[in-house]
Amino acid sequence: MGKYILKRTGMMVLILFLIVSIAFFVLRLMPGSPYDDDQDLSPEAIEALNAKMHLDKPLPVQYFYFLKGVALENNWGTSIKLRPGVDVFAIIVERIPASMVLNIASLLISIPLGILAGSLAAVFKNKLPDYILSFMVIICISVPSFVFASLLQYFVAGKLEWFPLIYDATGDTAAQIKSLVLPIMALAFSPIATICRYLRGELIETLSSEYMLLARTKGLKKAQAVMRHAFRNSMVPLANIIIPMFTNILGGSMVVESIFAVPGIGGILVDSITVSDYPLAIGALLFYSFISVATILIVDISYGIIDPRIRLGAKKS
Repeated sequence: MGKYILKRTGMMVLILFLIVSIAFFVLRLMPGSPYDDDQDLSPEAIEALNAKMHLDKPLPVQYFYFLKGVALENNWGTSIKLRPGVDVFAIIVERIPASMVLNIASLLISIPLGILAGSLAAVFKNKLPDYILSFMVIICISVPSFVFASLLQYFVAGKLEWFPLIYDATGDTAAQIKSLVLPIMALAFSPIATICRYLRGELIETLSSEYMLLARTKGLKKAQAVMRHAFRNSMVPLANIIIPMFTNILGGSMVVESIFAVPGIGGILVDSITVSDYPLAIGALLFYSFISVATILIVDISYGIIDPRIRLGAKKS
């Protein structure tokens, strides 16, 4: 198992290197310079700044300086436009708590509610609860999170005035938590529906299997058979949905963070790309990419933890 983890970790590092390299070239190929729109700078000053950042050199040379700074000096650069002179990862570290609270809370809420909804839909297959939940699943999966965010902001915050319209960065802890409720709700609808849909399908298939019939003939009640056998086996394929779901929520939170003015990484990524702040954009993309590839590794490891048969198969091979 340890050898497998080391191999997968090496592949993860290679994937991150490729992502950062592609992002570097894509961002640098965007027309114009980060300083072109600055009316306060003279042409001579813009030329000097471009030379300082090596932006006046060919792309391969710029890439060489970038790799040299990263590999030899562990220097990912400083912000060019948004916070000039401030280290890229210092800015990202400041933004991580807000994004993590928003996304982790959404995931923690989504998992139990999705499992509960999926279990109810499977147990009451082709009955009224199943029809209602299936209809809600279609709505929640079809509608993007930013639409839910806008609706919640308009009705719940604007009309009913139950929660703040935007994130309260100057308030106390209670006020900040209260201002995160609506963004968390907006991000949770789709994951809840996704978990419900997959678990319903897995449970329905498992409940009709032969070993479930055997469990019932041995005297187990339906609820006992579902919890002891069907539910556990249905969670194995569901792990492939739940764990990477954090990455999907993180991606969707970019727009939601902008709608509610949450000072997270999503907002800084959008802003840095808009103003051509190359180092900061690459740093934010690296953060998202790391989360993505790390979840893939966690999924592979979790299979062996959830299902002992997978561990036995790995040992035999």
